Amino acid sequence: MGQFLDGKNLADERAAILKTQVSELKSQGIVPLFCVINIGDDPSSKLYIKTKKRRADEIGIVQKVYQLPKTQSQQSLLTLIDRLNQDKKVYGIMIQLPVPPQINLNEALEHIDPEKDVDCLTPSNVGRLWRGDHYVEPATAHGVLALLDHYQIKLHGKKVVIIGRSSIVGKPLAALMLERDATVSILHSKTKQLAEYTKNADILVSAVGHANLVTPEMVKENAVVIDVGINRVNNQTVGDVNTVLVKPKVSFITPVPGGIGPLTVESLMEQVVKLTRRKNGR
Repeated sequence: MGQFLDGKNLADERAAILKTQVSELKSQGIVPLFCVINIGDDPSSKLYIKTKKRRADEIGIVQKVYQLPKTQSQQSLLTLIDRLNQDKKVYGIMIQLPVPPQINLNEALEHIDPEKDVDCLTPSNVGRLWRGDHYVEPATAHGVLALLDHYQIKLHGKKVVIIGRSSIVGKPLAALMLERDATVSILHSKTKQLAEYTKNADILVSAVGHANLVTPEMVKENAVVIDVGINRVNNQTVGDVNTVLVKPKVSFITPVPGGIGPLTVESLMEQVVKLTRRKNGR
């Protein structure tokens, strides 16, 4: 029977440490502040922002939300980003996804100062990530590695399969795992016969948002399974993995909820503090 990888408790432990660091910064007159730009009224986005705000308040980080209408123009968005770039009190900027169709997301991300890019999505920071000299990491990918480290699950020499090639999870996670000498395969919607790849994985990560996608026959005996997916089924939150059936076959598995989700929020706060310290030479 597999062991659950408890992301919630780990997130709380790391938050306590981060709170001490933030207190030290504040004692020196430095207040970690990051800005979230939310365009439109997507319910899941607003819920995520509230979750981030709650954690930020607990730690002592200031989160400022710019709630913009769904009709927001591209130019006015760029003007806001430019203003935040110039504001010396702001240490982090992020655009809450998704954005309305009239917004050119790539252009908006390019406008964010890389030194304030808390999501690690600007072109220069993405390049640094793949080059291996990054100073900020995407929150979810950072959270996955933090969880593996906590349970002393090594990546060196392991076969890793990631289902999902998003710029937020799949691609950056692959880069960070390659950095630790894992052999990484990325699968996606056009990959044929997923099981031919997944059943050979020492570590399997699913991040596509497809409930019960991963079943026992797709998983290697004693593998480690990381479920990043979040789906709503019959008013319940479930992941991409059929946990009930897969858990008896693996060595470790993340629950949903309570696995990667809490660590994503905590890791975002850690990136804010990293950027704050970097800007102040700490």
